[in-house]
Amino acid sequence: MSTVKKYLSLVKFSHTIFAMPFAMIGFFLGTIQTNRSQTIGLNWSTQTWSMWQVLLLKFFLVLVCMVTARSAAMAFNRYLDRSFDAKNPRTAIREIPKGIISPNSALRFVILSSTVFVLAAFCINPICFFLSPVALFVILFYSFTKRFTALCHLVLGLGLSLAPIGAYLAVTGHFSLLPVLFSLAVIFWVSGFDIIYALQDIDFDQSQNLYSIPSLLGIKNALKVSELLHVLSAAAVISAGFYGEFHWLYWVGILVFCGMLIYQHTIVKPNDLSKVNIAFMTANGIASVVFGVLVIVDLYL
Repeated sequence: MSTVKKYLSLVKFSHTIFAMPFAMIGFFLGTIQTNRSQTIGLNWSTQTWSMWQVLLLKFFLVLVCMVTARSAAMAFNRYLDRSFDAKNPRTAIREIPKGIISPNSALRFVILSSTVFVLAAFCINPICFFLSPVALFVILFYSFTKRFTALCHLVLGLGLSLAPIGAYLAVTGHFSLLPVLFSLAVIFWVSGFDIIYALQDIDFDQSQNLYSIPSLLGIKNALKVSELLHVLSAAAVISAGFYGEFHWLYWVGILVFCGMLIYQHTIVKPNDLSKVNIAFMTANGIASVVFGVLVIVDLYL
């Protein structure tokens, strides 16, 4: 296995699919607002071309921030949890317990990713730079939370919810309610499906005195909490739809997004956890990508 593949596997790069579409929503929301405020049309004047060059550069920097922040968070989680991962049969095959990547190498990767993240934020604008340590604190702090609170799922959701707000700030340099609504949707959505994912480790977490909603409340009640969080997520994207005065494609996206939320709760049962991975990866991947694409297309209608 090549070095690149080892580290891509370490950070589960494929899971970037969850937050990236919401980051793109935030970015293109900001782009639309910037275009309107500057009243720049598609006449390809010198001013317009210069603006598009800046936006393309910011788009690249936002991607760099997304990838490096998430990579730092995931690698740090693997580094910090390496002793627990080695004991858990489900996670013992991960790169650090198996000796594919050493703990020190993983920690160096965290430092490198964090550094690149801050540098990219510096190149975007002052507010992104000044807030970058706050974002890093949140996403890295998550790795400690399972040791003392069952609300760890919400901290994970908070970390990923920074994506739409951060991308919006990268373009506009200021806060707005609409990207905040999308961030709320991400918090509740991610927290809900992370609870479902944590069902796989309920016995292990209890044996190691680790905290999670499933280990605290049991499978049945944990699924109820997940359902509630997903209802709140649906309410947030519906509220964003009305507030942002979106068109019909947005509402098609909501149908898909909410449909995938419902679907994962129909296939994961208290007495049957065999489809947790389908609910986690497939359903949520479809929900995020399809919703993100339809929202962005709707913005340009």
